[in-house]
Amino acid sequence: MTLAQSRLTAQSQISVPAEVRRRLGVGPGSVIDWHVEDDSIVVRRAGATTSLGLHAALFAKPPKRRTLKELKAGIGLEMKRRHARG
Repeated sequence: MTLAQSRLTAQSQISVPAEVRRRLGVGPGSVIDWHVEDDSIVVRRAGATTSLGLHAALFAKPPKRRTLKELKAGIGLEMKRRHARG
């Protein structure tokens, strides 16, 4: 079902149709996000995320397992980098 249509300008800009703005609850100065889901592009108000999207962002790649010795060494290097004088 098509809700509305927009035409792309020569500068590759579009206007968000009034019905879409009403449904999203956006107005001047609002930020919207564009997401790819399967073979579609989804437009959302910024901040209107789903738990599935949050999970994908946080756990997309599992962290590399490290030993306690490696963790302590990494912390030491980071502290030296942050507090280096020179």
